[in-house]
Amino acid sequence: MIKVLVVDDSPLIQELMINILNSDNDIQVIGVVNSGEKAVKFLEKNKPDIITMDINMPGMNGFEATRRIMEVYPTPIIVITALFNCKDVDTTFQAMKAGALFVIEKPIVATEDGFRRSSQEIINMVKIMSEVKVVRRKLRPKDVNTKPLNKVKNTLSNIRIAAIGVSTGGPPVLQNIFSKIPENIHIPILVVQHMAPGFINELVSWLSQTTKQPIHVATQGEKALPGHIYFAPDGFHMGIRSNGQIFLSDTEKENNLKPAVSYLFKSIANYYGKDSLNILLTGMGSDGARELKVLRDKGAITVAQDKETSVVYGMPGEAVKLNAATYVLSPDKIAELFGKL
Repeated sequence: MIKVLVVDDSPLIQELMINILNSDNDIQVIGVVNSGEKAVKFLEKNKPDIITMDINMPGMNGFEATRRIMEVYPTPIIVITALFNCKDVDTTFQAMKAGALFVIEKPIVATEDGFRRSSQEIINMVKIMSEVKVVRRKLRPKDVNTKPLNKVKNTLSNIRIAAIGVSTGGPPVLQNIFSKIPENIHIPILVVQHMAPGFINELVSWLSQTTKQPIHVATQGEKALPGHIYFAPDGFHMGIRSNGQIFLSDTEKENNLKPAVSYLFKSIANYYGKDSLNILLTGMGSDGARELKVLRDKGAITVAQDKETSVVYGMPGEAVKLNAATYVLSPDKIAELFGKL
């Protein structure tokens, strides 16, 4: 049985969450509180498997509560928020930076179909994220790489494009990397981030606050410009042709995902091969791991995030198992790698 603590200051949302979660035989709501302070206090005597966290609450908000919980009682946390409430957006990403695993929209009650769909999404996410083992990391981990970075300059001189795949725990990692990339970088960067539908524009806006490069949600047929960062839009695979033209595809899901990292990496392998830098960051599952191995075999530079800094060591861990990574690095070292281009 998955034990859940619901944190929300709205009595209506509290009731909805209780009904949604308790409707599944594998889930039980063991507590409901209306503030961050009460959530922290609840954890003094109780140990839920997962917490659903509102953001905009009086007193200790969702960001502050998440940060405190991860410091004292590390527990998987899902942020449940009104995605298009502008005042929640920045705080939501701050909560993810503090340790929240995922962001999902509050239950949609406008239509029966919408409510049923959003309810199932919440149930599925609670089941998946309750299995994640979260820890408080105090020490900066050492980087493990198969070649020293101070000798990599020559091998990066031919790089024409970079591709990044990332999932659970990704936004803060992307912010860390992008905020440190030099302004004069001369290649385009393409990113597939697994994220709740409707949230990618907010992610781009948030990252733009701390990133020197222009960041876009990719559109069909646009040219990928040097020094620009492009994110795959909701519900479409993203690839790129040899002439630098981005293409979007509504074909079947890959690895049960759309957009999929595997799709992007395959297009990079087909059109750029050894002239590419490809990175697999924190995330559940194995999306992109096999394709990263193909890229390494073609002579491309490939990177997997290290275990110590990954919120979930699924995708990068699978890549390491397959010997798909030229380097296994922390986000700080990945940013340093971009600085050598």
